Amino acid sequence: MKDKVEDKVKRKLVEGLARGFAVPVLTRKRIWFALVVAALTDATQIALGPFGWLFVDEALDVVAMVLTCAALGFHMLLLPTFLIELIPVADMLPTWTGCTAAVIMLRRNARSQSPPPLPPLAASPPKQITGTQDRDASR
Repeated sequence: MKDKVEDKVKRKLVEGLARGFAVPVLTRKRIWFALVVAALTDATQIALGPFGWLFVDEALDVVAMVLTCAALGFHMLLLPTFLIELIPVADMLPTWTGCTAAVIMLRRNARSQSPPPLPPLAASPPKQITGTQDRDASR
């Protein structure tokens, strides 16, 4: 009984993580939202300049990371951008805007280059030809 409960808890945890890393469909609203969040975050950080030392920049980075992941889904490029933003001088660059644009481009390319669907399985397995049948057919 206890094993069944633990299995259910583990399954729910894995399903929750999978949903969190699922790539949502990129709509115009999601793309614009992510770009506006990135641009506003970069503009605010540049405008704050030296006052960013009061941990306002870090709070903006956390909000930008969460909102961008919510809009576009998690992407590995967002992690280095988040870490670079913690460096005091690097936050003066528009890294969120550049990274968000790159993630959008990569997601669009991945969607357009998706592999073709597999053909349906045949009802019977293909016939195997042995070497003796090939010799008989060639005579």
